[in-house]
Amino acid sequence: VVFDNQNCMFQRSSAAAFQVRPTAKTYLRAMNRVASSASASSLSAEASNGESYDYDLVVIGGGSGGVRASRIAAGHGAKVALLESKLKHGVSPYFAAIGGTCVNVGCVPKKLMVFASRYPGEIGEMAGYGWEGATPGEFNWDTFMAAKNEEITRLNNVYSNVILKNAGVEIIEATGSLDGPNAVNMHITETGETKKVTAKKILIGVGGWPFKPSIPGIEHAITSNEIFYLKEQPKSMVVVGGGFIALEFATIMDGLGTDVKLMYRGDLFLRGFDQDMREHLKEEMTNNSNIDLQFNTDPKEIIKNDDGSLTVVTSNGDSVTVDAVMYATGRKGKIEGLNLESAGVENSGSFIPVNEYSETNVPSVYAVGDITNRKALTPVALMEGHCMADTVFGGMDRPSDHEYVAATVFTTPEIGTVGYTEEQAAEKFGDLDVYKSRFRPMKHSFPKSEMYTLFKIIVDAASD
Repeated sequence: VVFDNQNCMFQRSSAAAFQVRPTAKTYLRAMNRVASSASASSLSAEASNGESYDYDLVVIGGGSGGVRASRIAAGHGAKVALLESKLKHGVSPYFAAIGGTCVNVGCVPKKLMVFASRYPGEIGEMAGYGWEGATPGEFNWDTFMAAKNEEITRLNNVYSNVILKNAGVEIIEATGSLDGPNAVNMHITETGETKKVTAKKILIGVGGWPFKPSIPGIEHAITSNEIFYLKEQPKSMVVVGGGFIALEFATIMDGLGTDVKLMYRGDLFLRGFDQDMREHLKEEMTNNSNIDLQFNTDPKEIIKNDDGSLTVVTSNGDSVTVDAVMYATGRKGKIEGLNLESAGVENSGSFIPVNEYSETNVPSVYAVGDITNRKALTPVALMEGHCMADTVFGGMDRPSDHEYVAATVFTTPEIGTVGYTEEQAAEKFGDLDVYKSRFRPMKHSFPKSEMYTLFKIIVDAASD
């Protein structure tokens, strides 16, 4: 198995070594999809002449899944248009732009903040390596944010002017809504006018949006959108939530020098992750950060004071006053305005259910990424978009596979995982062999830092 850096995907180095004999059902399914794809390819010529549809594929949303599907479909000869509300990143109401959440208000700027937040720890260990007199200095929020914005702008341009342009994808700065199973109304961002186009296939990849509960004063809280555009670094803040986004930003802001209190309504954060990993991270955060971990704590009100500070009142009657309150209590699908009912596309709450080929209940309409509520991870959206395009336009039979998906939590220290948790494995396989090692890495043991790593392998005892 090799990693294709250009296409950000794993490829098998020898297809022959991995051939699997298909069942009759799989064979027939593949043949049907190849036939469907051939029809789509022949339709492309018609659509190009304007005799049938305006496009073979219209993609609503220029995030990871939508961009990948657009590029691959165009590579298979399809005529593709991609709609994205903004081509350059910026503040409310859009926040995300071309490249999606990951590029604009997600993985990329967050990881840059992670890097910045770790320098004080690195410098703190320098004396143990013989470097004398080094101090962290003072973090300049304005300098960092200006550099961050410049980098995101560069990536916006790469997506628009290199990745999609070179693939032959038509990019339209607009939001899209369905107008039946084969038509999209484009609401042009610059002019406000609406234009209608038709398409053989429509792909929805509009992503997700941070969820905030309905409590008094919630309008004063920020989310993982606004934190990337704060004018000033808060000197103190409350982060509410127990998922990976809440933990990542708690450790980021702590590393940058903000006084952080993490409030979570449960007994232990990262529900759904391996229990040992959850407990190890709690121990490391307790011993090696200044974060005030407050479990079984649920805010019930946020009060804005005359000086601009915020007072958080919890359900147990306690209160704390801080500069900022950030909510990271889950995400919902960005389903508003899609007009799904016009095409008869079913939804489940704010999400769109799909099958393993990312197909909705309407054969001409597909959906990938966070809007489908499968696994809300950038590489997963890339895989789903790629598989969809290969299947529909490339004559291949490529269902999306979500069983073994690697994931990382960018806390300090990080968590990396793939496969089953011990709890999931015990339920599925029964008898397990579990190997664990908790140790202090050489990098930290030499300067005598009390920072530890936990390594864990879970094995099915029957098959080893």
